[in-house]
Amino acid sequence: MSKMTIISGSPSEHTRLNGVLHGVVNHLNGVGITPEIINVRNLPSEDLIQAKFDSGEIIKENKKVENSNLVVILTPVYKASFSGVLKTYLDLLPQNSLEGKTILPIAIGGTFGHLLMIDYALKPVLTALGATHILKGVFILDSQIKKLGNNQYELDSEAKNRLVSSLNIIKTSLPEKSVSGTIL
Repeated sequence: MSKMTIISGSPSEHTRLNGVLHGVVNHLNGVGITPEIINVRNLPSEDLIQAKFDSGEIIKENKKVENSNLVVILTPVYKASFSGVLKTYLDLLPQNSLEGKTILPIAIGGTFGHLLMIDYALKPVLTALGATHILKGVFILDSQIKKLGNNQYELDSEAKNRLVSSLNIIKTSLPEKSVSGTIL
């Protein structure tokens, strides 16, 4: 069975990125994949800021990535780049830890002016970590994610269709016997 880890790089607990995260998790659960989830904001801040590679919490989360063959990276866009909290965690992944893995980057931001952040800011860092199979990323506008209350969100149909298209590509990246069923 294929293993998947989702790394959520939002510094905020109440964020539209959660709408995307829940959409991805529900989609994957529908095809028999139960992903591991790393919410970077919940890791010990001192371990992240002081780059404590020997931190028990960091080692535990890094093991999830190591044991996965699929990694989804979620991030908000800040100052035309991915979040700093995500960068602090990526810096603590071992060298070449993304080698041999399929990576799907997903970002949300205020304008399509930040669309290229995935290609010009995030992908070079993922490549430096050994990633060679990075899928076309998904960029979703904040305005395409409606707040429903109680940290619940809903993606508009256009954003959901683009997300589903990218998630469907994951199925083609899996070994043939690893997942049954169809995606969404």
